[in-house]
Amino acid sequence: MLSAVADAGYSIPTPIQAGAIPFALERRDICGIAQTGTGKTASFVLPMLSLLEKGRARARMPRTLILEPTRELAAQVAENFEKYGKNHRLNVALLIGGVSFEDQDRKLERGADVLICTPGRLLDHFERGKLLMSGVEILVIDEADRMLDMGFIPDIERIAKLIPFTRQTLFFSATMPPEIQKLADRFLQNPERIEVAKPASAAKTVTQRFVASHSKDYEKRAVLRELVRAQTELKNAIIFCNRKKDVADLFRSLERHGFSVGALHGDMDQRSRTTMLQNFRDGNLQLLVASDVAARGLDIPDVSHVFNFDVPIHSEDYVHRIGRTGRAGRSGAAFTLVTKRDTKFVDAIEKLIGENVEWLNGDLNALPPVEEGKDSDRPRRNGRERGDRDRGRGRGKSGAASHKSDNDIQDNDVQVIAAAPAKAEVVRNERKAEQKPQNHARNNRPYPANDDSRDRRRHRDHDDGPTPVGFGDDIPAFMLIAGSAKV
Repeated sequence: MLSAVADAGYSIPTPIQAGAIPFALERRDICGIAQTGTGKTASFVLPMLSLLEKGRARARMPRTLILEPTRELAAQVAENFEKYGKNHRLNVALLIGGVSFEDQDRKLERGADVLICTPGRLLDHFERGKLLMSGVEILVIDEADRMLDMGFIPDIERIAKLIPFTRQTLFFSATMPPEIQKLADRFLQNPERIEVAKPASAAKTVTQRFVASHSKDYEKRAVLRELVRAQTELKNAIIFCNRKKDVADLFRSLERHGFSVGALHGDMDQRSRTTMLQNFRDGNLQLLVASDVAARGLDIPDVSHVFNFDVPIHSEDYVHRIGRTGRAGRSGAAFTLVTKRDTKFVDAIEKLIGENVEWLNGDLNALPPVEEGKDSDRPRRNGRERGDRDRGRGRGKSGAASHKSDNDIQDNDVQVIAAAPAKAEVVRNERKAEQKPQNHARNNRPYPANDDSRDRRRHRDHDDGPTPVGFGDDIPAFMLIAGSAKV
């Protein structure tokens, strides 16, 4: 094992490794807290390799179990076992979603010394009768706060009941709020707490900056593009969004503007996620737009920048996001785009990390006014703006006004629409009347003289004639009979 560690280029343990490994070798329960990027994975991989040198696993009875919140983290831990355990003959099984059950079943039947999995896939195999958990000696819960905070509590409680009570349990995380610590205590027996840094503190090697931005998505995208282009030392970067939809939108926007960019979020199939992540690691992509699936524990050592397109709702996620850069003693930079509606999240972040983050080029009060009609980030279709989709429905048949998008409406019109919907309809009708072709006016009809049904459908939104009252001119004769006789 020491030979494999030396081959990997490491000679001195990090503080969390120096604190956790001796107690892990003594089979003590551990609650380890350290900043992200400080080597927590090796803190449990190395002692597990040493403890597993004696003995062999039996079919469908793993000796150790490691739970991870995401597929990427589980695959990363498996890579660590391959790197540090290359001189061992241990069987490592990886159980994650998006992979065939049959391939995983074959690995379990050969016997697994180390079982690395996500909770859902583990329970799937157990319910299919493919696993016996009575032989587990060591349980590792990595990213403990996220595992317990993301709705995995019932699954973890169920898994813990399947494992012998005499097991050794190891918790590792970068953050451990008090309410999560209470939950963790339910799974640990007289644990040794190793805290090498203040919980939820950011690495000192990361330069943090807040960047003021307007709230509109296209405005934020413009700010992000200028910010990325301004970084002279940018080698590669991860850009985080809060929602999967925003990941897809931002990816398409950056791709249209000529950036080398990929996307990563939870709705992608496992093969696409693995390929995208590997391309980013290999340098084939400069930018990676991702959801928080990439915020936890992913070890890409040489990420130079992190950009938060959205301020994370949970302040702990901020620490994990910016921890993707400045790893292993390297320097990094993290920029977070902040709008006026994000102020409460910014306050929570500064309270959590215990420091005030500097603003780049002034705070929200220094924002310049938005220029009217400036929206170069709108996707075009056949050379036209997306706002032109109303052409052919009675709007924009002629004149420069036909090329307006929804974001180019004059400010006074916006106020009218916001204040009085009825008056807004009047404004629309007036514009429609001004832009209506005159060659149809002679017939005083809502569609051309050609009475074809297709023409009717195409012009069904034309309604410029007088509105009939009641039955109009076609009142039935019996309705015109005078008198008030009762029937």
